[in-house]
Amino acid sequence: MKKTIISLLIVISALTILAACSNTSGEGLETVTIGVTGADGPVWETMKEKAKAEGINIELIEFSDYVLPNKALSNGEIDMNSFQHLAFLGPFLVENKLDNIVPIGSTSLNPTGLYSDKYQDISEIPDGSLIAVSNDPANLGRGLKLLDTAGLIELDEKSGIYGTPEDIISNPHKFEFKEMVSQQTTQVLPDVAASLINSGIAGQAGLTVEESIIHDDPYSEEARPYVNVFAVQSKDKDNETFKTIVKLYQDEEVKAAVKEDTGGAGTVVDIPADQLQETLDQLKADVKNK
Repeated sequence: MKKTIISLLIVISALTILAACSNTSGEGLETVTIGVTGADGPVWETMKEKAKAEGINIELIEFSDYVLPNKALSNGEIDMNSFQHLAFLGPFLVENKLDNIVPIGSTSLNPTGLYSDKYQDISEIPDGSLIAVSNDPANLGRGLKLLDTAGLIELDEKSGIYGTPEDIISNPHKFEFKEMVSQQTTQVLPDVAASLINSGIAGQAGLTVEESIIHDDPYSEEARPYVNVFAVQSKDKDNETFKTIVKLYQDEEVKAAVKEDTGGAGTVVDIPADQLQETLDQLKADVKNK
């Protein structure tokens, strides 16, 4: 009887150890949770496959807006996030008085375009039309800058990259602007004359950059603030597992998936973390001084 009890205890201990070493993947992989705003598409499927070969299980946590993934990261509810460019992260950190989120690597550059269900040229858009724009400072400013470059409006030069409708000093076509969360900019196309849409969101809605009336140039010198990044808590900036995930994004199959996911618009870029941080610090300073 004593031997039977000892044997049972040994079996139970072994099972306990195995359970402790396992995770949700059931394959002994190290799980990393990444906050995103769009989990569908070929990019993350490819990333998951590549990560698995490196012993990493990527678990995507999908959020419905652009604020929650940063709050979740700051609170330690997720390990990383990948949904934003530096121009968005800078104002968020300043406005929320946070200093524990840093970029650990770059992902892609996605141009912003002016899309319409009704018109194919800017000359066709009637005076007084309603234009949909994102309501976050970075994407709002970027969209208005595109209209400024196209000669549709004129922005006060002092507004920098974070311009708002209040910074418009000339609006000859008397356009009106409807601000909304970025994910809704594709959904409202039937209800507006045109909508300013980031190509990442446009691609998720089945739109290509070629379908836009106009779009900005992701290769211009002004494009660095719009580099999308992996972000982590500052204490994890040297985490080797997280760095491995960053490196995987540079894989040729991932690059091809980005092209597919964004209708050919997205371009994977490889910018060192220290350069990304330098740009972020400058953007934060610009927000504080505005």
